Amino acid sequence: MLTSVQTRYTPHTGGAAHRVIVLANRAPFRHEVGPDGRVGTVRSASGLVTALEPLLEERGGVWVAHGATSTTGDSVDSTPRGASRYRVRWVAIDEQEYRGFYQGFANEGLWPLCHAVAVEPFFRPADYAAYRGANHRFVDAVVQEAGGETPIVLVQDYHFALAPRMLRQRLPASRLVSFWHIPWPDAETFARCPWASELLYGLLGSDTVGFQTPEDGTRFLESVEALTGASVNRLSSTVRLGGRSTSVRAHPVGVAWRHTVARGTPSVADCRTEVFRSLGLEADTRLVVGVDRLDYTKGINEKLLAVEQVLEAEPAYRGTLVLAQVAEPSREALPAYSALRAQVTATAQRINERFGSGSYRPIVLLDRHHTQDEVYTLYRAADVCYVGSLRDGMNLVAKEFVCARTDERGVLLLSRFTGAAQQLHAAVSIDPFNPRQSAGALLRALQMPVVEQMRRMRALRAIVAAFDADWWGRQMIREAMSSDAFSRMGYVEPQRATAAAGR
Repeated sequence: MLTSVQTRYTPHTGGAAHRVIVLANRAPFRHEVGPDGRVGTVRSASGLVTALEPLLEERGGVWVAHGATSTTGDSVDSTPRGASRYRVRWVAIDEQEYRGFYQGFANEGLWPLCHAVAVEPFFRPADYAAYRGANHRFVDAVVQEAGGETPIVLVQDYHFALAPRMLRQRLPASRLVSFWHIPWPDAETFARCPWASELLYGLLGSDTVGFQTPEDGTRFLESVEALTGASVNRLSSTVRLGGRSTSVRAHPVGVAWRHTVARGTPSVADCRTEVFRSLGLEADTRLVVGVDRLDYTKGINEKLLAVEQVLEAEPAYRGTLVLAQVAEPSREALPAYSALRAQVTATAQRINERFGSGSYRPIVLLDRHHTQDEVYTLYRAADVCYVGSLRDGMNLVAKEFVCARTDERGVLLLSRFTGAAQQLHAAVSIDPFNPRQSAGALLRALQMPVVEQMRRMRALRAIVAAFDADWWGRQMIREAMSSDAFSRMGYVEPQRATAAAGR
């Protein structure tokens, strides 16, 4: 039987018009059963969590998320450690429906369709039925949490494209903001989904639909024009459908600039000592760090090939250059992901056999979950942070690295196919599809003088501080509360970057 589990917690009692409900598939943490049979919590390694949690910690409210019945129940404390102003509402779905909703339609269908990086999308009627059913169940939970009030509802990502229309029918007076975190494809590509029009109608139940970049928003408007009967105003970036207007906006997601983990991370020297000790690295090692989910969009195998190119072209780096690649397991039940794991493992092994000697391994794969403390320690220990995504809506690893580098040292190597590249112009740009170009950029980063590192990092830190998670959250709330948001689509408040340079 399908159930939803609610935690024991006294809700935030702020004004009804400002209460926030976040609808997202992933919660800010997950439950795991330990060897002793007790249920514990593990922080989610998610950019969405990084961006949204500060908003709820500030304003209070509810985070509605998926939770498996085997590890969530009334006996589990679902309040994140240290948080007191919001709670999590778990929605449990039976295993078969969740496979169709999450693994099937969302991640074998929409994810590859939107990223378009050589993995073909699969669309099955049974998966879409499960997706529609799951959207209904999550909407039921949101409506129950609303309790007859008119909250701001923030609907997150491609898992819930149908939910805004359902919510509009049941909470007509609430303000609904949807944010699509992954890239939006061109209209012709999106039309490959057999239910493309239904998804568009679903999203247009929102007052505002947000995207990471103006280009994503433009492609969305083109899809609406091509596949629905709605009226699109390109000048104001609005859509008129059924007597209602939906604004389309671009607000790049940020990270928490004053994050408690970032503030509590030891000095760069201490972090380097700890990381070098734990990885068995020599003192003269040039450390490149990558932090990714093990996903075919992240360009991990291409990154390994770029390191191989450096070792081929520059023998001086043999024995000193090390890539420590966090590759957190992800969606392992899907064939494309198991194939990627095998490919990355084989490539790393081949490179290590070719260039390794003694205890030296140029590629260190860290294929497990890492806590935020561990990740920030890696950031601060690194000479270079390598973000090589083949396609990425934003990529918050790039911004986290910048946030971590209070010493104004280190070099960010950033794929030009990330949303973050539109903001972080002081990063060293790479084309991840071209290993030779990427290798050249990596060499440039490794050889960069300290003065240039500091100049670039100061510019990067000004941008990341200005457009942080607090800024992004305020844009979502502003859009929700505005009844006349008709400015042109694009990044707003550019003057903040200059003002934030001293933060």
